[in-house]
Amino acid sequence: MTTRQSALALEIEAGVATITLCRPEKMNAMGPDFWRELPEMINALSQDASARALIISSEGKHFTAGMDLETLSNLPVGKPGDPHLQSEAFTHAIRRYQDAFTAIERARIPVIAAIQGGCIGGGVDMISACDIRLCTSDAWFCIEEINLGMTADVGTFPRMARLLPDGWMRQLAYTGQRLQADTALRLGFVNAVYETQDELLTHALSLAAEIASRDPLAITGTKEMLNYSKDHSTDDTLRHVGLWNAAMLSPARLQESMKARAEKRAPTYPDLLSVRDTSSD
Repeated sequence: MTTRQSALALEIEAGVATITLCRPEKMNAMGPDFWRELPEMINALSQDASARALIISSEGKHFTAGMDLETLSNLPVGKPGDPHLQSEAFTHAIRRYQDAFTAIERARIPVIAAIQGGCIGGGVDMISACDIRLCTSDAWFCIEEINLGMTADVGTFPRMARLLPDGWMRQLAYTGQRLQADTALRLGFVNAVYETQDELLTHALSLAAEIASRDPLAITGTKEMLNYSKDHSTDDTLRHVGLWNAAMLSPARLQESMKARAEKRAPTYPDLLSVRDTSSD
């Protein structure tokens, strides 16, 4: 199944979904359509359980140039009128953009970012919300906001700062320098680097397929625990995972796993159930 909208294209095949930024002529800049389409697609995939893993990729030479000028010009600030009312409205506008990337983190399925060329500004915010990052050897990452005279506000600091050593994070945030692919790999920001975009996408699909072959209930539970542990103590997380497994550890799935292993075949697991609200349909 393939769906193409204004800023993004969605394809689902064999349990793996791919969302592709498809404005290469604009360096995949994040315009108003992007901020609407991305959370809609991700939330639908998550709610409908229509895929077991997701890849976010893009067309063209660069992954994304970040937020585009049209989006910035639409922000309710710096215009004639009451500046205090504008500032209050601005906080709500920024929250919408933040929520677009938080949808990646909250999705019930793992999300893999496949990055080539430049990943700038909002692109860094987006991939920092992903579970796994892969890139090409020509990829580079830039916290561009500091070069524009602003503080990054769509997810860089609460997420990227957990993924990089503190000194490196501060250097990149204060200077707007480029983080090159080889250094990103050495620092653990990306998991692997590939020479070409074709190789990148091949390996991203292979990894997504491997994730999709695992029990979806165990996968979503694992993502839940990894996310929970970031903001909670060890003791709190141990209690949380204990309660989760007390309710959701499935003897039938364990039996299928053991049986498949004995029979030297791939196990078969049921999909997650849809959690879409259909009351208004």
